[in-house]
Amino acid sequence: MTPLIFDAHLDLAWNAVEWNRDLMRPVAEIREYERQFEGIIPGDCTVSWPELARGRVGVVIATLIARLHRRDKPRTFYQSREAEYAAAVGQRAYYTAMARRGVIREIADSKTLDEHVAAWLEPANGRPPISVILSMEGSQPIQSPSQIPEWWEMGLRIVGPAHYGENPYCFGTGSEGGLKADGPALLKEMDKAGMLLDVTHLADRSFWEALDVFIGPVLASHHNCRSLVSGDRQLADEQIQALIERGAVIGASFDNWMIRPGWKIGVSDPSTVTMEHIADHTDHICQLAGSARHCGIGSDLDGGFGKEQSPHELDTIADLSRFAEILDRRGYSHDDVEAILYRNWVEFFRRAWGRDTGNKR
Repeated sequence: MTPLIFDAHLDLAWNAVEWNRDLMRPVAEIREYERQFEGIIPGDCTVSWPELARGRVGVVIATLIARLHRRDKPRTFYQSREAEYAAAVGQRAYYTAMARRGVIREIADSKTLDEHVAAWLEPANGRPPISVILSMEGSQPIQSPSQIPEWWEMGLRIVGPAHYGENPYCFGTGSEGGLKADGPALLKEMDKAGMLLDVTHLADRSFWEALDVFIGPVLASHHNCRSLVSGDRQLADEQIQALIERGAVIGASFDNWMIRPGWKIGVSDPSTVTMEHIADHTDHICQLAGSARHCGIGSDLDGGFGKEQSPHELDTIADLSRFAEILDRRGYSHDDVEAILYRNWVEFFRRAWGRDTGNKR
């Protein structure tokens, strides 16, 4: 049995608030309810709190994401800055409500993380709650760099400055450009507070400029390899090497168009993509790194898509454990399999949160 899985990217509050999904229900019930909203809901749900627990996905990086998802709007359509702030604060309130209910435990330091991991590995009093590390995908809700202390107090520990298109601080997937005028100041304020930088979705020039400015730990929560599937949403080999040199972990994304070349959303057969193809990306990073120490999982399941856009043998997020079987068949050691499933991420946060930022606000 898989002891624990750490998933580094799930848009849980966005799904609950934007799509009015009751994530306390089993996935099967959510799917049955949502069948009456054909053409509105983005695919068959794969993630809920019960499914996470069933699959022993005990630690997640959960997002705040101020993104409207409408079929008649372009992917880069966003709200006003004030509305984006309000949307993110509202999603933050969802996690607060789940914590009060005892479903999750928020993790903001290495001591709490170690306690939680130990509780999952050797439960003394039944199954522990799912632990959540709070991240922001796309920095638009941050009204100015000077607002970083406010977000830190709200529990935010990671910021991915980019999403799709450009925003007030930088450029993201599908756009080209470097950091904007306030971009360096945002990164410096993050560094000062102890926030971590998620490079996922950064346009190439913004990626390199961000690495030059940001001194602290970096991660790539949900990224695959450009040498296997082309496109600016993927990491080029030189970017992977730079992340390895910075001690980063790269989470494998389970979105089909990022997994197998030529796969097209709404056109290609979902059965043509399997978790074996995801393992190809993991293998590639391991070859570049010379070890398995920089690979993890960042599934992004239900990140604006559903089962129809996920590897075909995956029905719900509880099936992430099948990835361990694939790695085992490929000759990965037991130690390396556990490292990819959870320990690489745990050790990354131990290192990141063990540093002295000089500013424990």
